[in-house]
Parts: sequence; C-alpha cells; structure tokens
Amino acid sequence: MERAGTAPQLAGVFLDFDGTLAPIVSDPASAAPHPEAPGVVARLSDRWGRVVIVSGRPVEYLLSHLSGAGTAELFGLYGLEQASAASPVVRTHPEGEKWRPVVGEAAAAAEREAPAGVHVERKGLTVTLHYRNAPHHGAWVTRFAAEVAARTGLVSHGGKMSVELRPPVHVDKGTVVRDLAAGLQAVLFAGDDLGDLPAFAELHRLQARGLVTVAVAAGSDETPAEVLAAADVVVDGPAGVVDLLQALLGP
Repeated sequence: MERAGTAPQLAGVFLDFDGTLAPIVSDPASAAPHPEAPGVVARLSDRWGRVVIVSGRPVEYLLSHLSGAGTAELFGLYGLEQASAASPVVRTHPEGEKWRPVVGEAAAAAEREAPAGVHVERKGLTVTLHYRNAPHHGAWVTRFAAEVAARTGLVSHGGKMSVELRPPVHVDKGTVVRDLAAGLQAVLFAGDDLGDLPAFAELHRLQARGLVTVAVAAGSDETPAEVLAAADVVVDGPAGVVDLLQALLGP
C-alpha cells in the first residue's frame, strides 16, 4: 500500500484470527497463532496508523493468545467486545450485553440436545456449534440453530463447519472496518470465512470513496468460494498472511 503513495501512518491493517493468523484445528480451544504472527503484528502497530484484530473469538481469548501484539486493537465477537493488546480492559457493546441471558439459555439447550461429536463453544455474548468432528451432524446443527433463532430472536450465521448464534445487533466486521477507517487513506483486510465478507464489502464502499483498499483471502481447501471471489489477493493460509505482513514492514 505504500507503493500506492500512502504513508503507513495513514493506513490501516485489519486481520481476522482463526484461519488467518491461526491455523484451523479440530478443537477450537487448542488454536494458536502462527509463531511469527504476534511479533509482526506488534511491529506493524508501531508503524502503521491502525492495526486491528477483529475476530469471532471473545476478546479475553485474543488477549491470552496475542499478548505480544504490541498496541494492536482487539475486537472480539465480531465487534461486540473490544480491548487493546496492551490492556486487559474489555468493553462490551451495551445492546449485545442485554442478550447475554438469552445466549446462555441457547447454549444450555445446545449442550443438552447436541448429538455426540458436536462441540458447543460458549462465548458469552454468542455461542457456536462446531460439527468439524461430526460432519454428518451438520444438518442437525443448522436445523437446531434455525429453530433457536426463530424462538429467541438470536440470529444464525454459518461458518466453516459451524453455525453461530448471535444477538440481533448491527455489529459485524464490516462495521468495525467502517468505524475505524475514519481518517485513513488506505485499508487492508485479511480473512478466510463467511464472517469476513461484510469487511470485504466495506472495503468496496471505502474504495468508492477514494481510499486505497486491499482484500486478502487466506486460502485453504475450506475457504468458501464467496470469500475467494471477493478477494483482491489470495495467499496460502496463515503462513501466507504472515509473509504478506512481513512484506508490508519492508526490509
């Protein structure tokens, strides 16, 4: 982006976590960032105007796994939570907070009813049902999430071998990019799943306003075709993302 004439201080780098900075694993709790990711993010945060991790993970999780990420801003649960890699203070979206009891009840129902192999991941303000270890139960997960959504008002979102239930609050990776791109002249976003599409769409809107934008897909056998089609650049998973970020830092 520097080659496009934009100084680093006026540029922003926005990054997903799972599948982008961290390889996808069968057990979500065992995910870890690429070994070089925290360091390169820290160096970027010292030099670039804005460096943001925006993930479906809770912020507490991001804080525990990106403690060496300098002053990068952390947005968890698609923007329902936020903090800084340099501070343990977590702030939650007030509208999302109202839905915490409903999400808790949905998670409890999932834990009672989910067939063997389906993992229920409680995230506080959201809950995700993973069927990576039981792909034959994907239809059950989709149906269960749709029924809970219809009954409670939560919203069902599909992802890689998973379905997530979230509060009906207009916050997503796109709104995070929109809000934090103010004052920037160039914005890069890197992601790998359906939840990253709103951020890619926001890049198109920013480009129409004259900003330099780059949509990066962390490619793998599981990356949805829609994500690959929306990207300007496709790299080879988290290792490719780290290489790209190293290139942004220069020699």
